[in-house]
Amino acid sequence: MMKKWMICLCLLIGGLTAKAQCGAFNDAIKPGETLSYELKFNWKFIWFNVGWAQMNVHQTEYKGKECLQTDLLTFTNKRADRWFKMRDTLTCITTNDLIPLFFRKAAEEGKRYSIDEVNFSYRNGKCIVDQQRTLRGETNKRHDEMGVCVYDMLSILLQARSYDASKYKPGQKILFSMATGREIEKQTLIYRGKENYKAENDVTYHCLVFSLVEYKDNEEKEVITFYVTDDRNHLPVRLDMYLNFGSAKAFLTNIKGNKYPLTSIISKK
Repeated sequence: MMKKWMICLCLLIGGLTAKAQCGAFNDAIKPGETLSYELKFNWKFIWFNVGWAQMNVHQTEYKGKECLQTDLLTFTNKRADRWFKMRDTLTCITTNDLIPLFFRKAAEEGKRYSIDEVNFSYRNGKCIVDQQRTLRGETNKRHDEMGVCVYDMLSILLQARSYDASKYKPGQKILFSMATGREIEKQTLIYRGKENYKAENDVTYHCLVFSLVEYKDNEEKEVITFYVTDDRNHLPVRLDMYLNFGSAKAFLTNIKGNKYPLTSIISKK
């Protein structure tokens, strides 16, 4: 579930050639931004509050250069810990124009603890991706040299939020490559159109709607549907995840330090 929740934050990115095109004009994010989410799970038609997540962005120094660091923390609560404990910490470092440089995910999920790391470098028009996963004391490494841009779970989100979605048409597919720490995966998103979404705090947002899909036996299976504010912030406000053993949702509950006014809000209390 955690992996799908991370991927669902990804949107609006296509296959681009490395390196200069792997960046983007940072139009949506500023250091000091903090987003908080509530996580819920559906079991036998009953929704349970199972935890929360928080993402924050701040300025940092990496290899002698000023960069952006984004951290995402995800926790299950005590009740959810009884059947599946989750304590995940994700960190990515990008240049100020959002070129990915480093990614790390430390994940305690159930009885398993793993660490995934990805280092990005750029040479001769290629994206050099060095990945490693440490699990049960063993570390497996992988080296790839790609002629297209490759992102991680967080840097793709930062890129996406600065992208102009006004030219997308309903049904349009967006393809991108993502490093997980073990491999490079091809992902497919479909733009569904625009829709109003009323949050539990009675705030109604005008949103862009996307779906992450999988293809098995030539059949399309919707994995995640998510809602992003139709304003210059492009904040993910709701995520619906369709799992093999139920369904889950994530709801934005608090926003601090957003760069622009939330003009996507149609009404509120």
